[in-house]
Amino acid sequence: MSNKLKVAIIGCGGIANGKHMKSLAKLDTVEMVAFCDLIVERAEKAAKEYGAEGSKVYVDYKEVLQDASIDVVHVCTPNDSHAEITIAALEADKHVMCEKPMAKTAADARRMLEAAKKSGKKLTIGYNNRFRLDSQYLHQICERGDLGEVYYARAHALRRRAVPTWGVFLDEEKQGGGPLIDIGTHALDLTLWMMNNYEPKVVLGTAYHKLSQRENAANAWGPWDPKQFTVEDSAFGMITMKNGATIVLESSWALNTLQDGEAKCTLCGTEGGADMQDGLRINGESLGRLYTQEINLGGKGVAFYDSKEEQGPDLEMRLWIEAIQNDTEPVVTPEQALVVSEILEAIYESSRTGKAIYFD
Repeated sequence: MSNKLKVAIIGCGGIANGKHMKSLAKLDTVEMVAFCDLIVERAEKAAKEYGAEGSKVYVDYKEVLQDASIDVVHVCTPNDSHAEITIAALEADKHVMCEKPMAKTAADARRMLEAAKKSGKKLTIGYNNRFRLDSQYLHQICERGDLGEVYYARAHALRRRAVPTWGVFLDEEKQGGGPLIDIGTHALDLTLWMMNNYEPKVVLGTAYHKLSQRENAANAWGPWDPKQFTVEDSAFGMITMKNGATIVLESSWALNTLQDGEAKCTLCGTEGGADMQDGLRINGESLGRLYTQEINLGGKGVAFYDSKEEQGPDLEMRLWIEAIQNDTEPVVTPEQALVVSEILEAIYESSRTGKAIYFD
């Protein structure tokens, strides 16, 4: 009998192949035993490539959850099904990692949190950018208090022309939104985590459809179909926290800007600042002079040096599995992810109503 944790993958598309299964396969403490996808060929391919001996293939996720031997479920489906599948998995006594964002709506995210509390099982959300080398280093800087009180921050998720034209990315009904909920969610999560501030007071936001209806537009993945482009092409928000701190969130798939870059943040504190715009830089004042430190996170400049440091996706999966094994809190808690969803929803609501959205 194997004492490895048995994992089921629900949704065998891009993110499952690009991150989850690839990194889980490197761990000798787990085995992937079930693969589920509405397109059975994708599940079969995943099982052949990553499955343990005797692994099974499914089309209906409810059949997966009937297997009492499965310990962990990874939900890698479109946003509108995150809550349904996650809640069912928790009620079936499984630990769950759900891809970001937590859910299509804040109400669904709250239901997921309540289900996790009721079940006693662990729930985490796939905010993988926390696990990059620069993010890990900057978080240690923030925890140590080097920046002092961070009272202004910018969350960056800007693409000049990189609209995803595959899957359901352009479908508002399936996704709940465009770049704001897709990549803005990563930048906001990263920024809140660095600040350790999860108490928003008021949100003001705007979402735009300025470039989405252009025919034959320049785009990294080829022109999009304006008829299918039902989500915003860019969105921006200003968040004031209860302690007075301000966060500006900027997100786009298509925007006339040269300052692109996603899942990055700029932090301004009383004792120093930091940004991820051109590598990781720390700035401050010392002995009456201003300074800027560029943090070297690789082996550049050292002959024949090959860094063996664990990369972000592998670290994310290892720490998640260890949290289950050791019964500790996951790095990304559902409470934190819920706040991200609440702020994103407030930006969309503010854009629709033209009003500021206040939190209790």
